Amino acid sequence: MRALLPTLVELDDVIVVEASDDAELPIGEKVKSLRCVRPSRGKQMNDGAAVAEGDVLVFLHADTEMQPTHLASIRRAMADHAIVGGAFYRRFDERHPHLRWLEPIARFLTRNGGTLFGDQTVFVRRDVFQRLGGFAEIPLMEDVEFSRRLRRAGRVVILDPPIATSPRHHIENGAWRTTIRNALFLLLFKLGVSAETLHAIYYARRNQTSAPPQLDPAPAVQPKQ
Repeated sequence: MRALLPTLVELDDVIVVEASDDAELPIGEKVKSLRCVRPSRGKQMNDGAAVAEGDVLVFLHADTEMQPTHLASIRRAMADHAIVGGAFYRRFDERHPHLRWLEPIARFLTRNGGTLFGDQTVFVRRDVFQRLGGFAEIPLMEDVEFSRRLRRAGRVVILDPPIATSPRHHIENGAWRTTIRNALFLLLFKLGVSAETLHAIYYARRNQTSAPPQLDPAPAVQPKQ
């Protein structure tokens, strides 16, 4: 998050919603800061959207790299009022090269009705977001659940340039292991397993050896229209 803020403050209005009890982040005058009462990406993003003023809401994870070219791409896309929202293609960087061959497959699936994941930086028109009732405040899979409803709401677009997210989970847990685990959890959720059950399974081993995890803060960036 600290590494991301210097770039964000050079963009448009930014709202950072923090859920951890860590020391205050070094946030400048251009960035609004909110404290969420509990670590939950769905609630954090809803809280940010509630105080946002832009016509288009952009939901950016704290470990995802956004550049001015990404916001410019959103502005161009949203000039077409038939579009309700969308996301970016993901970039598989050199830190997990053995998964690079999956990138064109991921592009094809996303382009043809696949899930829009949170680390793809989902954006949506404010009125559409409000009509959909925002993100479900569930402990896991809030992006998958929202993606379903957003695609049903109207035309969505997937944009370039592709966006990159920190590969720390791949590095810490192994690229293949992380990829297979994520795919399995996605399948179970689509088969009807509850987000609460998946959350309990996901964190069971980690909670045996450490304190309950704090989710990343979820900045919401608003491109001016």
